[in-house]
Amino acid sequence: MTSPAQSSIAIVGYGAIGRYTVGALADDATCRIGAVIVRPARVAETQAALGRSIQVCDSVAALAEPPGLIVEAAGHGALGEHGVPALRAGHRLLVVSVGALADRALLAALERAAREGGGTAEIAPGAVGGIDALAAARQGGLERVTYTSRKPPPAWKGTPGEALCDLDRLDAPVTLFEGPADEAARTYPKNANVAATVALAGAGFDRTDVRIVADPAAPGNVHEIEATGAFGRMALRMEGRPLPDNPKTSSLTAFSVLRAIRNEAAAIRI
Repeated sequence: MTSPAQSSIAIVGYGAIGRYTVGALADDATCRIGAVIVRPARVAETQAALGRSIQVCDSVAALAEPPGLIVEAAGHGALGEHGVPALRAGHRLLVVSVGALADRALLAALERAAREGGGTAEIAPGAVGGIDALAAARQGGLERVTYTSRKPPPAWKGTPGEALCDLDRLDAPVTLFEGPADEAARTYPKNANVAATVALAGAGFDRTDVRIVADPAAPGNVHEIEATGAFGRMALRMEGRPLPDNPKTSSLTAFSVLRAIRNEAAAIRI
């Protein structure tokens, strides 16, 4: 049985973020992972990997106990599949695959499910900082928000950027995309989460300008946010590092999930 001091968490997905979170909370006295939701074909193997102390199932409806928080960390498709029923059932949902919300129909479906069922969805800040400041600045009015994603050329292989330049021979920065956040999320879906998070926190998808840059001098995944408004001016630059065991996942994204979970049991939250 769970002690009164513990908060039970369910995670949708058992990829890099799911594995990291389960491991980080293994000995936590205040929060525990009570369930992991995966595709039906992965239930048996995931249950074998986790043991019997964590329930593994394939849907929100199959959860054995009501979680204090459901963390979606399984990609864009999983948000629609599991997020809508979670919100309709009145659960609290932490959204990690924020780029999926560039789909206006999905965003509307999630909001409708939350209003009908009494659930709430929270956007994880993920790989970038300054989201709290941007969301606060929005209250006074934002004049301009620009997000620039700057990565080494090899990071853009397998994207439309390959057709725009020779990524193997770049010796200077090349802008691969410039346009609104929703178009950026559709064109470069692997880079969509931060662009969507910045848009949702600030000026919206239509009024957030996004630049995607292949830069041979970039030290890694670099995120730059510039905003002006009634609050003044903001300029933020972050150089992210990936999780050690998964170069495609930002370590700060995993840390932001862990922060949200630990806030569940915190007496004082920040």
